[in-house]
Amino acid sequence: MKIALVDSQDGVRSCLAIRETVFVQEQNVPPEDEWDGIDDHCMHVLAQDGQQPAATVRILPKGNTGKIQRVAVMASHRGTGLGKDVMIAALKICQAKGFDQAVLDSQIYAIPFYEKLEFVAEGPEFDDAGIPHRKMTLTFEAL
Repeated sequence: MKIALVDSQDGVRSCLAIRETVFVQEQNVPPEDEWDGIDDHCMHVLAQDGQQPAATVRILPKGNTGKIQRVAVMASHRGTGLGKDVMIAALKICQAKGFDQAVLDSQIYAIPFYEKLEFVAEGPEFDDAGIPHRKMTLTFEAL
C-alpha cells in the first residue's frame, strides 16, 4: 500500500473518484454538497493498492489549522486498518506543514475511530448533507 500527498492531476482525479463512490453513490450525499469548489485550495492524500485507488483524505489549510475533510475508504479496503493509516499520514502532513492542530467534522458513528487517534469531540451535533456530525480537534502535542 502506498500513501502519499498527491502531486498530479491524475492523483487528484483518483481522490475525487473515491469520493464520488463513497459519498455520492454509497451515502447519497448530494453532488452539489460534495463538489464544493475548494478542491484546488486543498491538499489531497491518496492511498493506492498497486494501481487501485483505495482511500483518500482532503486537507484544507486554515491559518494554523489543517482541516481534515472527505475521509473515504473504498468498500474493498474497509476493515483493514487503511483508514487509520491514511489518517496518520494526513496528520503527519499537517505537522510537516507547521499546523498547530487538526480539526474535522466527524460523522457520529465514526467518533470512536477518531478518538483512538486522540481527537476530542466538542460542541453539539449538527447536520451536514443529511448526516449527523460533531466537530473534533487534535492539538499536535497530543500525538
